[in-house]
Amino acid sequence: MTKKHSKPMPVLAIPKLSEGQLEPLFRRLNLAHTRRIYQDVADRAEKENWSYRDFLALLLAEEVAHRKQTRLQRCTRQAHFPFFKTIDEFDFTLQSTLRQSLLGSYLGPDFFTEGRSLILYGKTGRGKTHLAVAIGYRAIQNGFDTLCTTAAELIEDLSNASAKGLLQQSLSTYTRPHVLVIDEIGYLSYGPDAANVLFHVVNDRHLRKRPMIFTTNKALSEWGKVLHDEDLAAAILDRVLERGRFIHLDGPSGRTRHLNLEQALPAVAQRARISGIGVPEFPEPTSASVTVLPPNGILLRFCDHAVDAIRLQNAR
Repeated sequence: MTKKHSKPMPVLAIPKLSEGQLEPLFRRLNLAHTRRIYQDVADRAEKENWSYRDFLALLLAEEVAHRKQTRLQRCTRQAHFPFFKTIDEFDFTLQSTLRQSLLGSYLGPDFFTEGRSLILYGKTGRGKTHLAVAIGYRAIQNGFDTLCTTAAELIEDLSNASAKGLLQQSLSTYTRPHVLVIDEIGYLSYGPDAANVLFHVVNDRHLRKRPMIFTTNKALSEWGKVLHDEDLAAAILDRVLERGRFIHLDGPSGRTRHLNLEQALPAVAQRARISGIGVPEFPEPTSASVTVLPPNGILLRFCDHAVDAIRLQNAR
C-alpha cells in the first residue's frame, strides 16, 4: 500500500495593497469594526513585534466582541422592554420564599431549549415585570431573541387583525420570537374574544416549545373571568404550566415600601371613608358605648340599639 504524500502549499505572492484598496475588501467581508481599527492595531503590532498569529487573533477577537455587543443592543431595543432591569438588580430579600437559585433554570440556555414557561403572580409593585424583563434580557445574552408586550396590546392587536381576516398573518409577531413576555394579565378589561386570540398564541408556542413569561395580579382561578371564557382560560393555563412554573411574589411593594403602608393601614371605617366605599349596612355588634348627657351630668352606659330606641321615642 503506497503512502500518500500531501502536496506542499503553493507559495503565495504577498499583494501590495494600499489602504484605499483594503477598504473595499473589508466591506465585502462585512468586517466593519475591523476596517475601523486595523490600522491602529497594525501600528501597535509593529512597535511591539507581534507575530502574525497574534495580530490576526486580536483582530478576530475584536470583531467577534463588537458583533456580540451590537447584537445585544439591537435585540434589547427590538424586545420593547418597558424599562431595562437585570437579575442582579432584583432585591430577593423582600421575598419570603423566592430565591435566585430557584430561577436558575430560567437564566440559562435550557430555558429556551426545553421550552419552559413561567407565571409570575403577585400584587402590584412586587417586582413581577422586573423579573420578567430580567429573564428576557438574560435570554438575549444567551443568544435568543425576546419580545415583551402587555396583554392588552397583544389582545387588541390580534382582535383587530381577526376582525379584518388577518389573524394568521399577525400571529407571527408573537409566535416567531424565541421568548415572549406577556405583561399585566388582568390589569385592564379585554374584549369578548380575548381568550380566543390569546389561545392561538399560547397553543402555537406550546407546540413548538417556545417559552412564555406571564405577569399577573389575578389568581389562576380568576383567569376565566378576566378572559371571558372559563374553558379556554383552563386550556391556556394547561399548556403554559405543562413545562412551566407558577411563582407567587409577596413582600411589600417596591414602589411604596418607604411609606410603610403595609404596617400602618387605617381602620376599616377610615379606609371606607377614604376610598368612598361605604361601610356595611349592618355592621357587626360593637361593645357598649358611653354617652354623656350634659343637662344633669349623669353618665349612662347603653348599647347602640338603645340609643336608636330613645331617639325614636323622643321624635314621637
